[in-house]
Amino acid sequence: MATNTADKKAHTTDRIEKKNAPDSPYVIKNRGQGRLFENENLERLTKSSPAVIFSIYIPVIAGMLYYGIAYKDLSVTRAIIMFFSGMLFWSFFEYLMHRYIFHFITENPRLNKIIYKFHGVHHEYPRDKERLFMPPVPSLLIASILFSLAYLTLGWQALAFFPGFIFGYLLYGSIHYAIHAFPPPPGLKALWRNHHLHHYKYPDRGFGVSSVIWDVIFGTVPKKEKKDKTEAA
Repeated sequence: MATNTADKKAHTTDRIEKKNAPDSPYVIKNRGQGRLFENENLERLTKSSPAVIFSIYIPVIAGMLYYGIAYKDLSVTRAIIMFFSGMLFWSFFEYLMHRYIFHFITENPRLNKIIYKFHGVHHEYPRDKERLFMPPVPSLLIASILFSLAYLTLGWQALAFFPGFIFGYLLYGSIHYAIHAFPPPPGLKALWRNHHLHHYKYPDRGFGVSSVIWDVIFGTVPKKEKKDKTEAA
């Protein structure tokens, strides 16, 4: 009897919290956490926190910059230019990945499972704070591949470009975490608004999280309506 009552209560809560974006394949749940793997060890690897990610990448950023300037003859001026170029490129990369990879539409069930594990689970459980940063293992694997590509393209200048790229990622992750965890601070309401509209109303718009510049350039800024009712942060 107690189990039935609990099940009924959980069902009622879920029913109240369903707030689907019109074109979203996911039933949005503002409480709880999705399960990605049956194996507990694998499941643990799908979660992270800002402290863990910062503890990994801040030393990487500092180490690369130091090595490039001290041992690879990168001038400070050049390092600064490449660092900010990396940050700018991150914002473009973020937009492209979010729009064309994480929201890739396919009827292939295997691909859909992969997309769900990388991003769909976040749309179903947008307030799950343990999945707002990419977990360390896939993050480091992807970072290694991207650094290799940067090095092949830029040579040792990648030691300044890639830290800027990673810093852009940390900025993005921090903003993304804050959007889902806190109310918007003065001056950043547009970012909060765009991302909540992306989750709750227009999943095919608002792909920029750390910046709206690429949404403006490519015409994917969420529509402005007088009676928009997005979910509060």
